[in-house]
Amino acid sequence: MIRFGPAGIPLSCKGRTLKDGIEDVHNLSLNAIEIQMVRAGVYGRYPNEDEIGIRLRDIEEGFVVELDRDGELISDPEAIIEEEDGLLYMSSGITDNFGELFEIGDIAKRLDVNVSLHTPYYMDLGSNNELTESCIDSIRRAATVLNALDGEIVVTSLGLYTGRLPEEEIDANIADNVAEIMGWWKDNNIKPKLGIEVTGHQSVYGSLDQILDLCDSIDGVVPVINFPHHHSRTNGSLMESEDFLDLLHQVEPYCKDRIHTAFAGVEYIEGNERRLTPIKKGDLKFEPLAEALCDLKPEATIISSSPLLEHDAMYMRIINERVLSKRVAKAIKEKRKAEMAAAAEE
Repeated sequence: MIRFGPAGIPLSCKGRTLKDGIEDVHNLSLNAIEIQMVRAGVYGRYPNEDEIGIRLRDIEEGFVVELDRDGELISDPEAIIEEEDGLLYMSSGITDNFGELFEIGDIAKRLDVNVSLHTPYYMDLGSNNELTESCIDSIRRAATVLNALDGEIVVTSLGLYTGRLPEEEIDANIADNVAEIMGWWKDNNIKPKLGIEVTGHQSVYGSLDQILDLCDSIDGVVPVINFPHHHSRTNGSLMESEDFLDLLHQVEPYCKDRIHTAFAGVEYIEGNERRLTPIKKGDLKFEPLAEALCDLKPEATIISSSPLLEHDAMYMRIINERVLSKRVAKAIKEKRKAEMAAAAEE
C-alpha cells in the first residue's frame, strides 16, 4: 500500500492542532502526516504541589517531555514526579501537554493515518560541541513524542561540513553519535524507527551512499529517500521510471516494513538544492515514480514537502491511482485477447 500525506498540518485545515491536522488529512482521503518539529526549545521548572507523585504523562501544565533527576534525564512517561525533580517542557505547539499524545495516537490509528515526525532541519552531530548535545537531545525528545503517538518513524538529517574539522572526523563523530542515540533508543524501548534523510547539498552529510553505509554499521537505522534532495544532489538523476526503480531497489533491503519518502518539485544548481517547488514545476516529475511503484509494489509512504502540501499529496495519490488503473485496464485487455485467440483455435 502506498500512503500519501503532507509534511505538517494541511494548509486548508481550519484548526491548527495536531488532532485537527490528523482529522483533516483523513477527510481529504489521505492517510499519512509528518509532524514538523520546528521549535525544539526546552525550558525548565519545578513541579507544583499537585504534580508531585503523579506520572509524567499526567502533567497538564505545559508540554513536559522529560525529568531532570540529579542530572539524569528521564523520559519514561510512567515516571513518578518527585519533589526535587526538574520538569523540562517544550514550546513545540504539538499538543498542550504530553498526555494528549496517547489519545491523538489512538485517533490516528482509528482513522488509519500513519504518523511520522521530522526533527528540526538544522542538525549538527559532527562538531561534537554544545550544539551537538542539543541536537542529540532533540532527536531523543522527538523519539519520546512519536513513541507516545505510536508513530512510525523519526526522520532527521545529521550535520554539515563546516570546514572547522576534517570531513573524515565529522563522519566519524556522526557515526559515534548515532550509535549512542540508538543505544538510548534500545534502552528506552522506543518503537518507531530512526530514519536518516538524504540531503540536498554537497556540504551536508547525507548522500545515499553515506546513509546506506551508516545503516550497514548501526542496527535500527533506516534510510529515508527525499526525492528532491537526491535529485538535486545528483544533478538531476531521477528522470525515467528506471532511475526511480534503481533507487528504490537500493533502499528496499533496509526497509523491511515500509519505505519512507518525501516528494516535491525542486530547483537546483551544481548539485545543490535551491528551493522546493510545487510538483508540476521543474524537471522532477511524479509520473515516473508512480510507474516505478507499480513495478516494485512496495509498502511505502510519500510525504508531500511541496509548498502546496496537501494539494500535491492529493495530486500524487490521483496520479498513482491513474497509473494503476491503466495497468489494470491493459492487463484485462490482454487477457481478453488471449481468451478470444484460444476460443478461435478451438
